[in-house]
Amino acid sequence: MNFSVNDSFLYAVTAVVILFVLAQSVFFLVRAVRRAKQLKISGVVIRRTVISTTLFTAAPALAILISVISLSGFLGLPFPWLRLSVLGALTYELPAATTTANAIGLNLSEYVANAQDFSAIAWVMTLGIIPGIILVLFGLKKIQKGVISLRSGDKKWGTIFMDSLFLGLISAFIGLVFADVTKGTAGWTPVAVAAVSALMMAICGILIKKCHITWLEQYALPLCMLAAMAASIPLANWMGMVG
Repeated sequence: MNFSVNDSFLYAVTAVVILFVLAQSVFFLVRAVRRAKQLKISGVVIRRTVISTTLFTAAPALAILISVISLSGFLGLPFPWLRLSVLGALTYELPAATTTANAIGLNLSEYVANAQDFSAIAWVMTLGIIPGIILVLFGLKKIQKGVISLRSGDKKWGTIFMDSLFLGLISAFIGLVFADVTKGTAGWTPVAVAAVSALMMAICGILIKKCHITWLEQYALPLCMLAAMAASIPLANWMGMVG
């Protein structure tokens, strides 16, 4: 039996899980509306809240869609769709998948050809994110108390501490961008693509701050991702020929 990352069985499993998640969302939406009516909140306020919340989720949904497309190039559509619809983010899923694929020796421009390789990638992506879930489940309150205590005791050092945590997280991903710079001009392609994304984010920041285009705050991330993805094609071709 030939293996396919887009097999109908994977679509069926993914559909069942996503339908369950959607059912949960509808369940809590109905409960929330009923509770709002019990509290004598007007129907106008309820409708406005539902509409504004729906619009607010459009930007993150667009970023998730882009992430699914990025991973579907070698993992097919069902598995990335499942991962990013339930739990996951491109900042974790893509490095985990590509690192495993590179370790196995797979070509990321082609679909994974056999079940063993696909299973290895899926297990790494799944097991790698479980510690974070457990940490949040059992340690979030203690972590929050520690952060609040630090920030209330010395606001300056509290801010520095939080900024340091964020920069440490970003540094881990920046390492992936510069991983292949020793391989010639083509190895600088990720750096060039990251620069395009950073430039777009800077432009969005200026438009938000100086021109007061506040709605752009929710769409800056997906727009920068789209710009970087579009720029990656000509940049890869040009830098590959130069190299």
